[in-house]
Amino acid sequence: MAYDEYLADRIRQQLKEKRTHFAELKMMGGLCFKLDNKMLCGIHIDKKYGDSLLMARIGESVYETEIKKSECLPMDFTGRPMKGYIFVTPDGFDNDDDLSYWLDLCINFNPLAKASKPKKKKAK
Repeated sequence: MAYDEYLADRIRQQLKEKRTHFAELKMMGGLCFKLDNKMLCGIHIDKKYGDSLLMARIGESVYETEIKKSECLPMDFTGRPMKGYIFVTPDGFDNDDDLSYWLDLCINFNPLAKASKPKKKKAK
């Protein structure tokens, strides 16, 4: 298991309570939750940090405020932070109200987010 199943269950429950029709996709060594075919949030166990992190797609305008919080880290798989995405440490989603806060930011940004282009299948 490359992600925290308990956190995944908490996210599923909250998204259902928010009446959000989501999909799940295992990727990047973790689990991604999608809304309207766009990444909403995800779970990743970070080897550098040593714990589960919540990946949140919150948008660039909200990012500037949220990144200043002690429980937030830049999302940088490649060493270069991804714009509009943030990692939240367990201190930031420990209780349900905190997790709900991050999910609401993700859901609010989702209509503005661009969907990834579908990958073309290689001809055989």
